[in-house]
Amino acid sequence: MIAPKQKSVGAYEAKTHLPALLKEVERGKEIIITRRDRPIARLIPIHTGDDKQFWDRILIRRGKMKLLKGETWKDFIDAGRRM
Repeated sequence: MIAPKQKSVGAYEAKTHLPALLKEVERGKEIIITRRDRPIARLIPIHTGDDKQFWDRILIRRGKMKLLKGETWKDFIDAGRRM
């Protein structure tokens, strides 16, 4: 059964109308993608929780991490981007 905030679309329709489906997801709707009437994937908003709670968790983890001598957080982030 599909919940009220969910919509079901076939794989071909999802491929054809992806930009419109992404706009719906941005507004909070969940979309189930089906193939031959079987659910195979779900598009959901990436930020479904409280953003403040997310950043609080990041800051707690950051406080527990140790940088190498002379290394800055910017160096650390840039190194991660190069991976």
